[in-house]
This record gives sequence, C-alpha cells and structure tokens, in this order.
Amino acid sequence: MENDTWTVAGRTFTSRLIVGTGKYKDFEQNAAAVEASGAQIVTVAVRRVNIFDPKQPMLMDFIDPKKITYLPNTAGCFTAEDAIRTLRLAREAGGWDLVKLEVLGEARTLYPNMRETLRATEVLAGEGFLPMVYCVDDPIAAKQLEEAGAVAIMPLGAPIGSGLGLQNSVTIRLIVEGASVPVLVDAGVGTASDAAVAMELGCDGVLMNTAIAEAKDPLMMARAMRLAVESGRLAYLAGRMQKRRYADPSSPLAGLI
Repeated sequence: MENDTWTVAGRTFTSRLIVGTGKYKDFEQNAAAVEASGAQIVTVAVRRVNIFDPKQPMLMDFIDPKKITYLPNTAGCFTAEDAIRTLRLAREAGGWDLVKLEVLGEARTLYPNMRETLRATEVLAGEGFLPMVYCVDDPIAAKQLEEAGAVAIMPLGAPIGSGLGLQNSVTIRLIVEGASVPVLVDAGVGTASDAAVAMELGCDGVLMNTAIAEAKDPLMMARAMRLAVESGRLAYLAGRMQKRRYADPSSPLAGLI
C-alpha cells in the first residue's frame, strides 16, 4: 500500500486514515493511538486542545508536528465568523494553511450549517487557506463547496460521535463520483467495518476520533482501523464481484457424472 498515495492541496500521503486529538485520557495515550493507527494527519480542535500555552501540557510535546501533519479544525463553531476567526488564530500561531472547516447548525445533532459553511469556505479560500470541509452527505452541496474553494469534501457518515456507521452509502458514492477533489468520510464511524465500507465506496480516506478514543482499548482499535482502511481500499481497487439475484455455483455444473 506504500505506492497507493493520495494528494490534497499538493501534499501527498500514504495513510488514508486521519485521527483526532480529543477525548483521550491524556496526550500520551493520544500519541500512542496515532502511532498505532499509522495516521500521518491529526485534527486539532483549536478551541479545545492546547497548542498555544507553553505553561500547560501541549499536544506538540507528544505528537511532533514535524513528523505528523496538523490539521487545525473549528470544532465548536456555530457561525462563519467564529470559524474564520479561529482559523486565523491558528495560522498566526502555527503557520497552518491546510485546515478543517466545520460550522455547526445546532448542539443536539452537530449537523453542519451549510449556508454558514459555504460562506466561510469562500472567505477562507480567498484569504489563502486550504479548507477541507465537513458537510452534509449531499452531492449538490459538495459540488458547491468545491466551487467555493474547498480542497477536500468531508461528508458525514452519521452524526458526530454517534458511532452509527455510514447511514447513506448512496449519497456518499454520488459525492465520490462527482468530485474532482478528495472525498473523506468524516464523523459517524464506530468500528472497523464502518471504515472499510467508506473505503469500498471509493472514498480517499476516513477521519475519526471517538471510535478510537472511546474504545475499551484505544490502541487496539487504532490498529484495527488502520487495517480496515487498508482492506477497504484494496477491495475498492480490486473491484467487487457483481451482485446477483440468484445462486451461481462456484464449480460449473456442465460435465458432471
């Protein structure tokens, strides 16, 4: 799989698994999970994870930003203005331009507010940011985000932190078929089979946090997710057999004695 790379905004990666940096018991466990997952990108909630105050434990002391790509995100933002301000602070602090944008509509479902998301995407792209954008699983909205400057489309599989798995494989596949930028399932993954399904649909990658952080054994789950993403990708590249309505014997019936 080392030769099976993917590229976003001119940056190439071999791992198609992106993991988060929230909900772990401490930074040390988080770092161990990242290593077990093989991930080369971690998302960082700028408003929740310490990347600014050197007097407190900092994520960078455990996950080296020179080895792992940091993807600042706007978790907890409910307006375009809040999201834009948050990412401006992140760029000022760490020079990050590749970012993950999410603008939420309400606290109960954490579904994206697409009007605010689209507005924020346009502003950020205009300021030189490279936004990877969390969105609804809608192929029309996905194309609008791409036209607004999104460098990657990140449709939800299910509500954030729900662990329900992909609830609508049809729309995810339509997004993949229509996109000219990478598509990564973001949110809803609960276990390894969910990650494999996302990859079998042709997604370029999968992002997850809770599925690993809240597992009984986060490090074992991180490794399971790594293998699932690789397995799903191989299955997609191999091309699955055609589905049939009736049985088709593995051995031919002709010539039987």
